[in-house]
Amino acid sequence: MSVDKSMPILIVDDYKTMLRIVGNLLKQLGFSNIDEATDGGSALQKLRAKKFGLVISDWNMEPMTGLQLLKEVRTDTKLKETPFIMVTAESKTENVVAAKEAGVNNYIVKPFNADTLKTKIESVLGKF
Repeated sequence: MSVDKSMPILIVDDYKTMLRIVGNLLKQLGFSNIDEATDGGSALQKLRAKKFGLVISDWNMEPMTGLQLLKEVRTDTKLKETPFIMVTAESKTENVVAAKEAGVNNYIVKPFNADTLKTKIESVLGKF
């Protein structure tokens, strides 16, 4: 199964610079259909309005954290199958465990580059 690079991807981060960086990395990897949300609440609205092939979300956001967003996505029958990658600056074991328990598909620790992002996406969606 090949990865459809035109599938919609949602990047969620409350830091505009990270949205731009992740968006640019995705474009380098050939993805073109990229949407953004600056918090978990607006991300949920977008997810419920349109089907996304992947969510890449920051962990540390206010008022809804990436982990809370992930839990909301996993408890929503329409969204629960959506592939979800969590991005964080902290590689604490308890965070990784909490994210795994909540149903995250993969985890990226900042800083990262296009190769790391490609590897993580491929582990979730398959090679491209």
